[in-house]
Amino acid sequence: MSADEGKKKARAAVQATFDRYKLLASKRPQDHIDFDREVMNNMKVIDAGPEGSVEYELYIAPNFSNLNNVMHGGAAGVIFDMSTTTALCPVARPGFWEFMGGVTRTLNISYLKAVPIGTTVRLVSRVKNVGKQMAMIRGEMTSLDGKITYCTAEHHKVNAPVLPEHLSARIPWDDEFEKEWGVVKGKTEVGVKSKI
Repeated sequence: MSADEGKKKARAAVQATFDRYKLLASKRPQDHIDFDREVMNNMKVIDAGPEGSVEYELYIAPNFSNLNNVMHGGAAGVIFDMSTTTALCPVARPGFWEFMGGVTRTLNISYLKAVPIGTTVRLVSRVKNVGKQMAMIRGEMTSLDGKITYCTAEHHKVNAPVLPEHLSARIPWDDEFEKEWGVVKGKTEVGVKSKI
């Protein structure tokens, strides 16, 4: 696979998580607003790499603010949670860091400079280590030109099974994913060597 094909496939894997998220969110009760919805509805995928990297742009809207009219530190937490987790999408396999990549063990954020409300930021996340049960991803939130680093994150995750109701929300990516990994009706085909 060429580098361009690898990047295209990585972007498709990341986009699939957003597609599944939006499908699942559309089935929630009308009065139920998930804490991560604003981030997932507004992060724009710019690039992704097959090694486990992703780059986004995100507009820091007024609903991310605190009384100082800058981004609230808690908003950075949910932004990094989602932007770093999705860096695992290009390395996902059946039973290995599938949809939403497990659960957070620790999320450490270093706040370096306040983000003014109305700013569009760049988020870059890279998987630094991934195994069967644990993963560590680093993230950065910068100005679009990269001259200002607003904050950085180190996200440690624990792999967890995907909820059955999440996997039952089928999206077009599922067919390609299952074909590549030899999955038939939720099980790996006999005689197909796993790439894990």
